Amino acid sequence: MDLKQLNYFVQIVEHMSFSKAAHKLHISQPSLSNAIKNLESELGFQLLERSTRTIKLTEAGNVLHGRALHLLLEMDIVEKEMKEVKLIGNGELEIGMIESVKQWIPKVIVHYNEEFPNMKIKLMEVLSGEDVKSSLRKYETHAIITNQPIHESDIETVPLYNENLVLVVHKSHPLANKKSIELKELENDSFIITSEGFQTRDDVLKTFQFEQATPLIKYEISRFETALSLVRENLGIALIPESYLEGSQDNEMIHKKIDSPSLNRTVYLTYMKNRYLSPAVLGFIEGTKEYFKVNK
Repeated sequence: MDLKQLNYFVQIVEHMSFSKAAHKLHISQPSLSNAIKNLESELGFQLLERSTRTIKLTEAGNVLHGRALHLLLEMDIVEKEMKEVKLIGNGELEIGMIESVKQWIPKVIVHYNEEFPNMKIKLMEVLSGEDVKSSLRKYETHAIITNQPIHESDIETVPLYNENLVLVVHKSHPLANKKSIELKELENDSFIITSEGFQTRDDVLKTFQFEQATPLIKYEISRFETALSLVRENLGIALIPESYLEGSQDNEMIHKKIDSPSLNRTVYLTYMKNRYLSPAVLGFIEGTKEYFKVNK
């Protein structure tokens, strides 16, 4: 049994078709069928139940599939780490982030580019806690900036800064001219909130619960940009991270702080503890920490 055989087997299971797997692998279907027969003969177990229409995993096949996925992922990680051993200042830096970092991440990159001008930088949104852990462990990203509190033994989680969630209303809204606002005053307004799975949604709902209030959820969104566009048309109100609004000058909207200690969150920098980090990757991590005076 070797990695090539395991890869063939995994591709068949993924596509549930010998013909589709063969096409993906760029080999003939008879060659693929023979490879799987040889693997089954070597192991002494039938791995797949074949019929004219369907393919099903046997019990042995199900066990092997789980192990094979793990082994192939580990091999992929080893190959990536070996490539990155030589990565000093040329290559690709893959960073996951939340939407609200848009105001400061370019400033970190400006300094980073001075030291590593030839690095290609890939920025992608990684939002839920499960996505953060999966992305880091599969080596899809080198580091992720998140508002998810990640507590895992293999992931380093560095607090960068705290920020408030602030109320955003249209300039004509009755709350726009109030100096002090309590959360209960928001109960009867059309409320805009992020979709399920977003940490901001959990933070907001926990705060309402803490204040013994209930929001009237009218709109669910996946981007703060969408929330602001709805507020701009006076369709609802929203609680938005303060850092996202920095530098924003929209005369149609008013930002207000709410009198609640619960509307505060922490933003973290996360990365794998035991992963080899090249000088170029470490340069970004240390540069981000330095920007927020971490460990000083």
